[in-house]
Amino acid sequence: MHSLPCVFLGCWKRVQTRNVVRRRPVKDQLTTMGDEDIQSFLAECKESGDKAYGALKSVLTKLDNVDSRAEARRFLDRVETYVITEEPDTDTISTYHFRIHELSLCGQNVYMHQYLAQDETFSLPMAEVDSRDDSSCQVEAIRSPIYGLDINPRAIKVAWINLYLNALNGDGSPILDHEGKTLIDRVEFYESDLLAWCKDRNILLDRIVGCIPQVLNPDPEAMLKMVSENASEDFLYSLSNYCGLQGFVEDQFGLGLVARAAEEGIALLRPNGAMIFNIGGRPGQAVSERLFERRGFHINKLWQTRVNQAADTDILALVEIEKNSRHHFEFYMGRVCDEPISARTAYTYAKAGGKIAHGLSVYECRLRQPKQVKTIFNFLSEGFEKTRGALDLSFKEEAVADEKIAFLAHLAQTLTGMPYFPLELPTGSPVFRGLISSFLRNYHRVPLTPESVAVLPSRSIVIENIIRLFAPKLALVDANLTRSLPKKWITSMPSFEDSAEANGNHTAVDDSITVIEAPQRTDLVTQLVKFLKPQVVVTTLASFEMQTSTAFEQLLDITEKVSARLFLDISDHLELSSLPGTNGVLQYMASHSLPLHATIICGLVKNQVYSDLEVSFVISENQDLLNALAKTSELTCGQTAYTSQFYYGVLLHELLNFQLSDRHNHLQRLPKKEQDGSSFIGFAENANIAIGETEMSSCQPQSVEVVDLRREENALLCPLVVKVAVFEGYARQNIAEFEMDPKPEILKLVRTLCGISSKDLVLSSSSVALFTKLVSACVEEGGTLCIPRGSNGTFVSAAKLLKANIKELVTNISNDFKLTGKIVDEVLEKVDKPWLYISGPTIAPTGLVYSHDEIISILGACKKHGARVIIDSSYSWLDYEEPCVWNLEDVFGKDTSSCDVAILGGTSQLLLTGGVECAFAALNGPLFIEAFKDSPNMSKPHGTLRYSVKKLLQMLEEKSSDLLDGFSSHKNTLRHRAELLQKVLLECGWEVIMPSSGISMVASPASYYGKDISHEASGAVEKIKLDNKNFTDVLVETTGLHVSSSAWTGIPDYVRFVISVKEEDFQKALRCIKSFSQACN
Repeated sequence: MHSLPCVFLGCWKRVQTRNVVRRRPVKDQLTTMGDEDIQSFLAECKESGDKAYGALKSVLTKLDNVDSRAEARRFLDRVETYVITEEPDTDTISTYHFRIHELSLCGQNVYMHQYLAQDETFSLPMAEVDSRDDSSCQVEAIRSPIYGLDINPRAIKVAWINLYLNALNGDGSPILDHEGKTLIDRVEFYESDLLAWCKDRNILLDRIVGCIPQVLNPDPEAMLKMVSENASEDFLYSLSNYCGLQGFVEDQFGLGLVARAAEEGIALLRPNGAMIFNIGGRPGQAVSERLFERRGFHINKLWQTRVNQAADTDILALVEIEKNSRHHFEFYMGRVCDEPISARTAYTYAKAGGKIAHGLSVYECRLRQPKQVKTIFNFLSEGFEKTRGALDLSFKEEAVADEKIAFLAHLAQTLTGMPYFPLELPTGSPVFRGLISSFLRNYHRVPLTPESVAVLPSRSIVIENIIRLFAPKLALVDANLTRSLPKKWITSMPSFEDSAEANGNHTAVDDSITVIEAPQRTDLVTQLVKFLKPQVVVTTLASFEMQTSTAFEQLLDITEKVSARLFLDISDHLELSSLPGTNGVLQYMASHSLPLHATIICGLVKNQVYSDLEVSFVISENQDLLNALAKTSELTCGQTAYTSQFYYGVLLHELLNFQLSDRHNHLQRLPKKEQDGSSFIGFAENANIAIGETEMSSCQPQSVEVVDLRREENALLCPLVVKVAVFEGYARQNIAEFEMDPKPEILKLVRTLCGISSKDLVLSSSSVALFTKLVSACVEEGGTLCIPRGSNGTFVSAAKLLKANIKELVTNISNDFKLTGKIVDEVLEKVDKPWLYISGPTIAPTGLVYSHDEIISILGACKKHGARVIIDSSYSWLDYEEPCVWNLEDVFGKDTSSCDVAILGGTSQLLLTGGVECAFAALNGPLFIEAFKDSPNMSKPHGTLRYSVKKLLQMLEEKSSDLLDGFSSHKNTLRHRAELLQKVLLECGWEVIMPSSGISMVASPASYYGKDISHEASGAVEKIKLDNKNFTDVLVETTGLHVSSSAWTGIPDYVRFVISVKEEDFQKALRCIKSFSQACN
């Protein structure tokens, strides 16, 4: 028979729920004993409670001894008989400080025999006893081990006496079950603070039964005392009536100890196990039930009644809680009264002599998703009381519960084993793209691979990037999809005389992009395409048109005839469901290759938990388009948030678990390159230049042999508090808007670090998205964007994509390529409508820092010439020594309303969040503020992340040691790596600029130029002469080491190393540098 362990908590005064039957004692079976021993025993007990406990403890010593056990049992039986026969009117509790009696369960036909209690307090339950006729009594076995636990050591001793009373007959003979065992073989008692004894021994349980104190002790300091067997009677007595503060939200209702027991029990319950709690109704039924529901329990109320409030329990603590909160406890003026009264009224009524009562309920609690809930609480097991207090796993709909609990469990499990938040590729996580292709393959029979999928933050970003990429003179876009596009595109009029020549590898040389709104019906769209001949068509299908592939085929035909690229949005028709509806587009793709001029857009906007959490992906079999979209995304919006991809990845993973894998090997289609000479519009000239300079985008995951030091990923160990903050953002429900608004904290931080008060603040998922908005404003104004030599190459390429008029500010090695006020003054004097972009305090990519005096000199020159300034602090705040703090009011004064300054920043470095980025732009000046007034297509951090960022910023302000220790660890690691890399590079002949902050450094391999290196390619060995153009390519081909080229850094001959990579990658990089040096020499 399967063993079902049970545990019982607390000082029980009733019975448990296991059926054990024993015969009632028969008087003539008793052994005759002298009354003198009994009278001596009772006389000792009569002196005090401590004396009574000592006497009972002596009896227990004999009961524990097998040789004297029967005699001790007969003695107790004789004591019971003596009191009943010789002193029938004596109140044994008040006289002798103990009582042996029988407990009955009314209506249940069972009772507990020989139940001993001392002062009605120091007792744990034993077993139920059937009161059927003696002749029919048969002993039934308790198959499970039962553990009785209590923090009161005296309760444990008395419980053991109860055990012997019910395991042995009055004559000392054992009561055997059908296996020949007694209760002594089945039941054990241990001193334990709640479930600590079971936790320490990893004992899994099938039932946990508890009757736990639910009133806060009027004397909080009393609960801090050490519990010992020799403690005062009053203190030990209070343990059965009162509890102390446990650090839970439920403390305010007196239920903190119950909450703690419930959370400890989660780890110990078997999957089908249950908790049974006796809960007083004083806090109100809703409060009591929510205690369990928000922790993932499904509750079943087994029984409820009203009972008189114990006269020895002081409810003054509840009165104080009511005084300091809006919550009212529920008492009644007697057991038959229906209308509740507050604790204050009840306290006053009781003091006047009235009888008060409260509700009493017995709840059976079972975990609705045991494995997942255990995973969640295991992640939050140590030191995160506030996060556990915010956790809410109660849901009105089962479907929502299943979806969210599964996600939270996956997230908790992943965060446990994940050292940092990864920065995904611009094309999206390879894992997530694989799940998308698997879903399409398994549920819709579309034989695609992950290579045909690219992930972007939202469909509005997809559409804008498409139009920027091709810069068509005329684009036809569904009316519902034009709301997020730049206003100038949808207000300009097309030039019809140019439309005939517009196709055929069109290269845009001006800004004449025109977007015409299109209807949704396919027949109307077809007619517009036929007459207008647009170069790009972005449209959708009506619901009735999705039932077959006919409408889609019509669109393919007409767009091919006029050489228009087709982008079809099926967001409203894709269901992440185990029973997805009919989808005519996917039906077509199941049996046909997708033409190279056609692309499918899908925004994942339907989920039941986080309604505004969006991730989009495109499906294409055109490899050139997928690569270009990824690179354009890198320049305009950065990477799609890791956590957003993770959420939808969990949904897809769950769906795929329910789908039987197809055992047949179907041919999977790979994307193809578009042939030259295509009649369809090609990429715009500025787009070709910009995406040609990007170095970090890739549709393919990197080989394990490749070491990539180009990606700006903070792969250092992420502090646990950061992970928990991110988790809490997703775990909470009903978060108020102000709780998701980190703007006040960010503005305060900017004021502290930069010494300037900003008028407005905008949030985004990446700093590059904010930068592109500001550059667009520069282009609109007709300004000149001045960028120092040695700036972030991604930002420079983004400006080129937006067709900005760029002016390079030449820096030189004598000043480590730092910008100076003198250089700025000389350049701006000759520039009309100047804009200045500068990275600081930490300069990317050199890792140097602008001091307060240096930045004041630079900004003074900007103010002199009326330049608008963009300061990028995204790479700052990881100074190896003391952080650099500015006071920009020294330039602009306290009134910053008229100065045009924007400060960009992000949490990746500031809060050590790595690939989970929340970027910000602190703005001053009307033009900057106006630039963000209408930006619905900008990728923004989800509310869950904003909540996490606000929490972490508050911890930073409070100087949380966990967070500050994380900063210290990152800084020390980066400083050590910079020193180590500098040493290796110098030994290998490089020229190095030593950084003092940040995650990157630059160095020049100029000493290698002109040298020959042998390289094996296609089985043949060839010699290559190194120069500044081929150096990085040869380096990766010969050693597998990727670094950013001098074209990216903007500094002639200097390449960039990102040093915040994983430790094993950093060590590999050092070996690659040494081996390359040896190969060249």
